[in-house]
Amino acid sequence: MDQTAAMTPGNPCLLEPGLNCVVSARSLVKQYKNSDRPALNDFSLEVQQGEFFGLLGPNGAGKTTVISILTGLFPADSGSVRIGGRSFQEREHEIKQILGLVPQDIGLYDTLTARENLNFFGKLCGLSAQKLAERIQQGLEFARLTEHAHHQVATFSTGMKRRLNLAVGLLNGPQLLVLDEPCVGIDAQSRHLIHEQLKEINRQGTTILYTTHYIEEAQELCSRIGIIDNGRLVEQGNPAALLQQSGIRNLEELFLHLTGKELRDT
Repeated sequence: MDQTAAMTPGNPCLLEPGLNCVVSARSLVKQYKNSDRPALNDFSLEVQQGEFFGLLGPNGAGKTTVISILTGLFPADSGSVRIGGRSFQEREHEIKQILGLVPQDIGLYDTLTARENLNFFGKLCGLSAQKLAERIQQGLEFARLTEHAHHQVATFSTGMKRRLNLAVGLLNGPQLLVLDEPCVGIDAQSRHLIHEQLKEINRQGTTILYTTHYIEEAQELCSRIGIIDNGRLVEQGNPAALLQQSGIRNLEELFLHLTGKELRDT
């Protein structure tokens, strides 16, 4: 069985009629308590249908805050967000039906098995019994964990957990998949598998928004990138076109040119 085709979108069309913009964020501002500067400062972004968009930035640039606001985990202090032409305030349920989130922190229950985790999160998605059984099996195959289906997640390597975390994010067949640094701390083989699966999912129609601070990931995966620093989008475009326009030799040099070389340890 094709390991990627099994987890392709399964929901109605994401967009409102006549729209091509899947993600629209306008002038977002977010400041956390006890912070002397905003996490987001007039941040704006658009992601078009079918794009594989990479959001790059150093530690503390605001990537995870952007993802949290765009997926409805918490609101911005000001600004607006629309997903497929819909706002969370008016049509949150519709958005969540076609939105998949893979968080940076692995969101699995260690005391449950791989199958039990998929079953639990699939029920939260509201999948029917028959559909849930199908998606669980597809998820196990997708994550290459069929032989480990009845093993507790506590026994898994980080790479196995990351693959299962991705399978959970795909259970509802999302048309927009949002991933927050999904390959942190994993082995090269798991990273390669996840990259190949994501490219195939994107080819089959899923729009992907992917945050990373690994420059090589963005160059390999993304049709368009945005560079965020100090809560603002400082540059965006096709990677090859950005290099040509800037006259800089590679994406890492462009990234350091825009964000500086100072260490970001906090």
